[in-house]
Amino acid sequence: MLGRRLKKSATIGLIAPSSNIKPEIVKKGIHYIKNLGFNIACGKNLLNQYGYLAGNDIERASDINNMFLDPKIDMLLCVRGGYGAIRTLPYINLSSIKKNPKIFLGFSDITVLLNTFYQKCNLITFHGPMLNSKFSEASINNLLQAIMDGYAPYIISSPSDLKTKSNCNSTVYGTLVGGNLSVLCSMLSTPYEISTDNKILLLEDVGEEPYKIDRFLTQLLLANKLQNCKAILLGQFTACTSSITDSFSVEEVIKERLFPLNLPVVYNFMIGHDTPNLTLPIGAFIRLNCRNGEIELLEAVVK
Repeated sequence: MLGRRLKKSATIGLIAPSSNIKPEIVKKGIHYIKNLGFNIACGKNLLNQYGYLAGNDIERASDINNMFLDPKIDMLLCVRGGYGAIRTLPYINLSSIKKNPKIFLGFSDITVLLNTFYQKCNLITFHGPMLNSKFSEASINNLLQAIMDGYAPYIISSPSDLKTKSNCNSTVYGTLVGGNLSVLCSMLSTPYEISTDNKILLLEDVGEEPYKIDRFLTQLLLANKLQNCKAILLGQFTACTSSITDSFSVEEVIKERLFPLNLPVVYNFMIGHDTPNLTLPIGAFIRLNCRNGEIELLEAVVK
């Protein structure tokens, strides 16, 4: 299922499924989006605070449910990540999402919702910048291409000065799933566990030391989530360093844990907690050129 492509004057609904956000950040983000030519509608519970969450679980889920049901809302934009999206899952009305497909955008902790809405509702969702993100020129141009012009195939490439790396020169076809590495691990052994068989798996993370990246990848290996992938696409692992002198680097962990699988692996793609943060459609059928890190969308991602 596809959401309708955005046009100028479309209304974007703001929701906070995870951690709470400061009002001044919301105000700044609204100003930016309005200058792009879009209208804004705020979720009823957008500025709530419940500990480190943006309201209790039912409040945060109700904003998602209401935005999908509201015919005046053309797209749902998460304002930030943090933690808490996984707690909303029991309260989200998936049947209403199936009946009212819309563009849904976020990343990081929002990985939970991106993949659940694709797997349970067959809705293509978007892994990309949120309201509190830094919108570089490359980030915003790529995002607008996806949500406004993504009714036709198009190509996504990292900027020429930010080269990707790979263990091969293959070209791989498959459906893209995934997102934040640690969040994907938190979904294992739940009804929302990600399916990776014959998929191209996207992984990124932030603020995790190399041994933790090792732990997460090992958990996915032991859960048989990596062995049957078509390919693995790695984004940015921002601030994932260690002060320990004998620590592996993240790149060394990647090579040690993933290369023995004999799968195509592309890494250093510009997506995740860095700038630019390019927008990738979760659930879309893509062609991944490992040699140059180029992604071609082979089907419409909006209608």
